[in-house]
Order: sequence, then C-alpha cells, then structure tokens
Amino acid sequence: MSDPFAPRVGGVLSADIAVPEHEREVRFYSRVLSTGESPLWREDLMNNLGMPIIGLGARSTEHEMLPLQWMPHIQVADVATSVERALGLGGSELMHGKDDDGKSQWAVLLDPNGAAFGIIPVVSAEEISASDGAASRDPSAPVGCVAWLDLTVSDATATREFYGQVVGWTAKDVEMDDASKRYADYNMLGDDGNAAAGVCHARGVNLDVPPVWMLYLPVGDLAESLRRVPQEGGKIIKETRANDRGYAYAVLQDPVGAYVALVPG
Repeated sequence: MSDPFAPRVGGVLSADIAVPEHEREVRFYSRVLSTGESPLWREDLMNNLGMPIIGLGARSTEHEMLPLQWMPHIQVADVATSVERALGLGGSELMHGKDDDGKSQWAVLLDPNGAAFGIIPVVSAEEISASDGAASRDPSAPVGCVAWLDLTVSDATATREFYGQVVGWTAKDVEMDDASKRYADYNMLGDDGNAAAGVCHARGVNLDVPPVWMLYLPVGDLAESLRRVPQEGGKIIKETRANDRGYAYAVLQDPVGAYVALVPG
C-alpha cells in the first residue's frame, strides 16, 4: 500500500464506528493498540502524530441505522455522483450530509453485500498536513494509520465492479490457490495506480471471514496486543504467523462484536 496520507481518488485516510458500551470500547482499543516501546496509537486513540485516524463514537438514536462495522472513509471525485451510482447498482444510502446549498459533502452507504463504507471528497494535501506531526513526519518511521483494507464476499467479481463504478477504483488480479484450484482476488487501485484495498473471494485462506470492510491497524507489539485482547473482553478470531513464527496479522472481534485486524507496525 502506498502512503496512506496521500490525497487521491480511492484513497482511504480514516475510518469510524458508532458503538454501544462506549467507555468499554474506548478502553479496549486504547489498551490493544497502544503496545510496544514506541506505541503507534495514544490512549485517546489519536495516532502517534496526533492525527484522528480512527473515530470511536457513542451510539445514539442518530446512528441506530448504522451496522456495527468499522466504516472506511474513501475519497471520491464527486460524492453525489458516487451515491447515485451506488443506488443504481443495488447499494443503499444510510446517511447523506449536504451543505446549505444542497451540495453533497459526505455519505454513508451499504454495498449489495451489506458492507458499510463512507465516501468523502478528496482531502487536500494542506488538510492532511494541518497537524504539525503530519507535516514533519519521517515517511520511513512507523505511524498509526489504516495500513490496509479488504473485503471478503461470495461474489468478489461483482463487488469489484460495484466499487469500480462507485469509488473509481481499478482492479488488478492477485493469483490465489485453493486446494490446487487457481483463482483471482483483486487489489483495488486508486487513481495514482497504487493499491488502496483488496476485494477477496470467501474461499481458501479467506473462508469464513465476514463480509465487512476489515481495517488493518498497525501496532508496536502485536504479540502483546493479542495477549490483551481477551483481558479486555475481545476475541481472537484468526491468527496468521510469518515464516519466522512471528505474527503476520490477526483478526479480532471487539467486546461489542465489531471486527478489526492488527498487523505489526
């Protein structure tokens, strides 16, 4: 994945969720994410540069229609056009923010699989660098961000086409192997040609992964983060180790049932 803070059509800068048991959820994420000698996330859930990458809001009557999923904020060329295309392709609209002149500012949508996502206009470089930490950051240093994003569904080909039309992504095949049967998942590329997300078939290594957008968040010490997950009321759903037996990534359920993935920072 290219620089997660780059302004581009199809780029994913941030994500949020509205949850019940808000205080418990804040504690869970602050404990699980803030591991390592130099944590990539602060206890207030800002990243180590002081940027609000993940938003954890309390669930109110205003948010009752939202599914209990982390929702990525995907940058698009035109919010109104993307909403219109989503509805025409079998998606649905949950929320739609407009300014006083009726111009679309953002929207929350469901794709035909029931996966929730937000769309926003392309964020300017000036807005991204508004934080002193973002402006002066070392591009090679680990930082709290949405490190990767993928969606696992029964019909990845149709879902690839949906997001191509709605978000503006183009697809690149990723060869996969399931019991010696070859097939392709997809890397979804932003308008700069860099991978922004993945769309995967619910088979092989992705069998039984829920059809929600899965955020991959980096942490300073993945083993320690996983040790804390059950202590704070969460569940480890899947662990994958690298060849050196260190963890490559893990999929979790938080205390209220939302899914998220962790990777080494």
